[in-house]
Amino acid sequence: MLASRPHGTLYVGVTSNLLARLIQHRDGTFEGFTHRYHVTRLVWYETADTMEAAIRREKQRKRWNRDWKLRLIEETNPQWLDLAARIGLDSAHDG
Repeated sequence: MLASRPHGTLYVGVTSNLLARLIQHRDGTFEGFTHRYHVTRLVWYETADTMEAAIRREKQRKRWNRDWKLRLIEETNPQWLDLAARIGLDSAHDG
């Protein structure tokens, strides 16, 4: 899950390569929602055993209301830290 800032605009997505996709979001590689609303902060993520399982989970999360998403983030990342460093992204790719 990406956010523009703490309690800001949220984005739920799925990818087979989180690091590469996060770099694309930060570099503005593609026009769209995340580019338009500056949604680049990685605030929550999970892994799945298969892409099919990941897609099912993404669709489920997208149906969640905003309060549920906020609660999920705040349970594991109460300071809304950018978790990109945990997956190997350095500050050189801050967009």
